[in-house]
Amino acid sequence: MRVDTRTWPQTAVGGAANTNTVAQQGDKVRVQIAHADAIVSAGLAALLGAHEDMQIIAGDTASLAAADVIILDHRGGLEHMRRSASAHHGEAQPRVLIVTQLEREWEVRTAMMAGVHGYLLQNADTEQLLTAVRALSRGTRYLSAELSRCVADSFTRIGLTSRETDVLQLLAQGQCNKSIARELGIGVGTVKTHVKGLFDKLGATARTHAVVLATRRGLVSDSYLNQPH
Repeated sequence: MRVDTRTWPQTAVGGAANTNTVAQQGDKVRVQIAHADAIVSAGLAALLGAHEDMQIIAGDTASLAAADVIILDHRGGLEHMRRSASAHHGEAQPRVLIVTQLEREWEVRTAMMAGVHGYLLQNADTEQLLTAVRALSRGTRYLSAELSRCVADSFTRIGLTSRETDVLQLLAQGQCNKSIARELGIGVGTVKTHVKGLFDKLGATARTHAVVLATRRGLVSDSYLNQPH
């Protein structure tokens, strides 16, 4: 899965936004918190509610018209984006900020591809939280510095060929070289060549290592690892 970084303005990445500026000077940012973890929700409400430019909006995800920014967990954020895409054509919707413990490339990139506007780890400090919410309220996107480096690194890696990608998916399913060759209609020697190419590009030393690295980098979904071998 590839992500177009042009859709993520750099001024909103890595905490570069000015935390003292609000979308409209003097207006409060209306924030609705619908995180699945009640303790996280309470903490977010307390942190944001302590600032004069923030207004916490009560309610659930079924009633969001009054909010500028809605804060959700990873799963809730993805579900919300799917519902919004099909149910609110042309209507202005709150900006979506995911706050989560999930930090692997695959998880971050999945959320970005779903169209979320911001992604923040739960261990972020208060300033990062405020920066993210204010950036979203101004219509820009936010990705913390550490996650920005993580995702940017994935874009700079040498890309896999389509055949290497095919081989990688089958490796992730635990198939041997003979099985891969039969599945793809190529010779075993050719499979070995592709596997070696994968090792070189991923920096892997073994087949299992290659799959683990590929999964971390968003090249293979965890679902492949759960398929019967």
